[in-house]
Amino acid sequence: MKHFSRKCISTIGGIALSASLATSALATSWDMPTPYPDATFHTQNIALFAEDVKKATDGKLVIKLHTAGSLFKHPEIKNAVRGGQVPIGEFFMSLLGNENPIFAADSQPFLATNYDDAKKLWNAQKPIVAKLLDKQGLMPLFSVAWPPQGLYTQKAINRVGDIKGIKFRTYNATSEKLANKLGAAPTQVEVPDIPQAFSTGRVAAMITSPSTGANSKAWDFVEDFTDIQAWLPKNIVVINKRAFRRLDKETQTALLQAGAKAELRGWEMSKKETETKIQVMKDNGMNIIQPSPELMSGFKVIGNEIVTEWEKEAGPAGTELLSTYRK
Repeated sequence: MKHFSRKCISTIGGIALSASLATSALATSWDMPTPYPDATFHTQNIALFAEDVKKATDGKLVIKLHTAGSLFKHPEIKNAVRGGQVPIGEFFMSLLGNENPIFAADSQPFLATNYDDAKKLWNAQKPIVAKLLDKQGLMPLFSVAWPPQGLYTQKAINRVGDIKGIKFRTYNATSEKLANKLGAAPTQVEVPDIPQAFSTGRVAAMITSPSTGANSKAWDFVEDFTDIQAWLPKNIVVINKRAFRRLDKETQTALLQAGAKAELRGWEMSKKETETKIQVMKDNGMNIIQPSPELMSGFKVIGNEIVTEWEKEAGPAGTELLSTYRK
């Protein structure tokens, strides 16, 4: 058995410490702002993505999450990534609809009304989105859909005419346009204010996801959830291209592969979220209703009108997107 002097042991320890410090020095840490709380399935998916990146790069790239708008508020995240304040971030893609209508393609009513069609729409939308982001020094990494938007009402709705005159909760330009075309009375209400808006009579109907319905305890103020699957909006994760180029090739590849994995996993999580939250509403006494053919026919007529208006606004890129999607 060999015996080492204290000096030798000290030297070995110093070498090990130096190696450890060198490894730490090589590690890159990325701050990543996200707008939603830790319990949201999108955030849970991104946490798994960060773990995948760390594992695949042997700790050379560590992504530190800042959830629930704690680092940047939701509307600020895209520009924070663009300006290099952070290298990566997540946001609701339709927020960029005012920059270019292409970003809001997935929020057009009754264009894509199930997960398969929503994925087809994303496949058509992604190349155009990538070009638009590229001009801003950004690149898309992955995108995940929210659950399909359903109709919440205090009485059964069998045809679009039944919605006429109802005070209708809206939350963006598209939902307000839809309410107006339905002959409803649009009223802007943010998610935290939904229960009070219904209880005070400010609104009597809304279109939103099963997630928002269950989290808002919709059974306290409405009886019916009609599963119209109006649209499936998406969140998107984007990267600052300069930050990406600073990574070595192996780390870049690991990051892209983790992003592709997160997209696949996220869509499956979204499907599970839909089933779970609808069941929560059912368990709490809500009527879960499949829409009548007459109701869906009326909705699709109005949806087509809105999509046609959107296509004109989006120009040739919008026509290209719709043509690719409808093939």
